[in-house]
Amino acid sequence: MDPIAFRIFGVDIAWYGILISLGILFGIAVATYRAKKEGLYNDVIMDLALIAVPAAIVGARAYYVIFSWDYYSKNPKEIINTRNGGLAIHGAIIAGVLVGYLFCRYKKIGFWTLADICAPSIILGQAIGRWGNFVNQEAHGGPTNLPWGIEINGVKVHPTFLYESLWNFGVFIFLLYYSKKKKYEGQIFILYLILYSIARYFIEGLRTDSLMFGPFRVAQLISIVSIIGAILMGQILRKRRIRE
Repeated sequence: MDPIAFRIFGVDIAWYGILISLGILFGIAVATYRAKKEGLYNDVIMDLALIAVPAAIVGARAYYVIFSWDYYSKNPKEIINTRNGGLAIHGAIIAGVLVGYLFCRYKKIGFWTLADICAPSIILGQAIGRWGNFVNQEAHGGPTNLPWGIEINGVKVHPTFLYESLWNFGVFIFLLYYSKKKKYEGQIFILYLILYSIARYFIEGLRTDSLMFGPFRVAQLISIVSIIGAILMGQILRKRRIRE
């Protein structure tokens, strides 16, 4: 499949960018609907998106560059060139959460309330965006003989993008369902972090293009930290709810 969807005035428009944009738009639509049901002001999600989306893109690129510094230190002009990929979802999440926290402080909105509203949208965007990896023939696993393997450069490999996308769609549906039963503010976002991180840890072990920190896969380290941190934060929020 040609990574370029079409051209406008000589500028290539890549499927990768289109799919990420679709993920963002669908995520904004879902979050806007949920925010209205929670009684927040009408444009809260759009206001947040206007600053969080650019911050997430910058964070995703910065994260990738930092952990690929051996290459980018020798090719500094490539640091801002995202047309060949090089966006890491963990960097996007970190930047998005930080900006979201500052946004809530400024608007005097409960951070955990807004985090719960946005969590399903984040995982939905990830599920859609992963198909950009398929088009670019990247973020795949090692060789496999499984019947659902895909062929890349003449080798049948694990479609790790597909594993993660299907898991993320499942988590999206679960989070929407469980939102009606949550026991404290922040629980949906906590569940998002735990469920996504569990899958990412195992799927990352199959990939052949992992960012490395010494002998360790960075995404696996971040996943472990996220799971532990989310569990501890969940306990704090649950106990606070009980006291209240």
